[in-house]
Amino acid sequence: MARYRDANCKLCRREGMKLFLKGNRCTSDKCAFDRRGYAPGQHGQSGRRKGSEYGLQLREKQKVRRIYGVLERQFHNYFIKAAKKKGITGEILLQMLESRLDNIVYRFGFAPSRKAARQLVRHNHILVDGKKVNIPSYEVKPGSIVSICEKSRNLDIIHQSLKDAGKEVDLDWIKIDKVKMEGQLLEVPTRAQIPTLVQEQMVVELYSK
Repeated sequence: MARYRDANCKLCRREGMKLFLKGNRCTSDKCAFDRRGYAPGQHGQSGRRKGSEYGLQLREKQKVRRIYGVLERQFHNYFIKAAKKKGITGEILLQMLESRLDNIVYRFGFAPSRKAARQLVRHNHILVDGKKVNIPSYEVKPGSIVSICEKSRNLDIIHQSLKDAGKEVDLDWIKIDKVKMEGQLLEVPTRAQIPTLVQEQMVVELYSK
């Protein structure tokens, strides 16, 4: 399956904001966005032009897609499903992305980034309600318990990530037990509870044309 393999820091620079794709590096002095906050490419330092309405909507869609690490077709399928449900489409879209197993593993602090969380899932390190699940897009339901496999509890990446997890924003829709290395999704978060700085309505407007 296709996957972006270039430097992740270029994505942050392209979107003009930190997408936190590289874990602790994004908050350190090594962050490329802090050192070179302009867009990549030979014209990057010439300044950002005022984009068209379509251009701004496209950038917002790319921003959301890159934050959660999903491909174009996957993202479009999420939007179609969200549009069919009752409620605010943009909010439902973010709720669906937040319910992905790789995102939940990241939110619980088991991995420093969503990319690292995706690898933990694919390599059979994660249990959902006691059963191994290796599908990053698996939808975690409220009440489900996500934990680390017994054989994987000594992985350095997990211990270091849990150690640093206290620096993150506390989320009241999840419950984490660092000792047991497990967490529970208490409820589907509302838009106000999702700490993702995007304008999802612009994504809805883009796909509604």
